[in-house]
Amino acid sequence: MRWTILFLLGLIFFGCAESSISKEELRHLNGYWEISNVMFPDGEQKDYGINPAIDFIHLEGSQGYRKKMQPKFDGSYQTSNQSEAFEVIQSQEYFVLTYKHNLDDRQETLIQLDSLSFIIRDEEGVQYIYKRFQPISIPK
Repeated sequence: MRWTILFLLGLIFFGCAESSISKEELRHLNGYWEISNVMFPDGEQKDYGINPAIDFIHLEGSQGYRKKMQPKFDGSYQTSNQSEAFEVIQSQEYFVLTYKHNLDDRQETLIQLDSLSFIIRDEEGVQYIYKRFQPISIPK
């Protein structure tokens, strides 16, 4: 009986664990990001070298947007005016980025986040590992 009670208390303790990402750390999402690699549910991994397009993320409070950018060698960026709006919703364990479009609603779960990298998992279980974009500077 005593072991059953300890087991149940352990389940409650670990089941109610907060996300390892705090609300204050969400500010790290702001900025330019490039995909480093992708992990598929079957364990297969795809590594990316140089990316012709990167993501710009802007977050204010719980509302944000994501935009594809193409860096140029002069330090500027080329982009279209299209962006994806999202909302950050805190679930019991994680923060979820929720995209709502006319034809496509989707969610990405934020697994890990710091100032240099983040990992998100889509609804199919594919994990995308991003690293902070470092522009290539060519001396004149």
